[in-house]
Amino acid sequence: MLKRTLIFMASTLALSAGLAVAADPAMAKHEQVYGSQLMTQQERVEYRARIRNAQTAEVRAQIRAEHHERMQERARQLGVAMPADPPAMGGGMGPGAGGSLRMGPGGGGGRNR
Repeated sequence: MLKRTLIFMASTLALSAGLAVAADPAMAKHEQVYGSQLMTQQERVEYRARIRNAQTAEVRAQIRAEHHERMQERARQLGVAMPADPPAMGGGMGPGAGGSLRMGPGGGGGRNR
């Protein structure tokens, strides 16, 4: 009986976590929006839509710059400390992320030599 209860609880938790990710697609992609903790869900959705629908990189950069200024002002009004600079573009850690993970010649050393 205890085993059944634990399985049910684990399934319920997994399902609820899946629903949370489905409700906010950015959670699934680990997308970071500068100042998102100061925004409503609707504001995050609208911001992402504006970025997604921007036709050029320059327009996206302008949207981000305006957003950054708005979030800085909101943080000042609320007395919240925010980093001066928004997160770096590309944000993930992986190959090509600033070169810090590149091993260089001979770094692999695996079986496929």
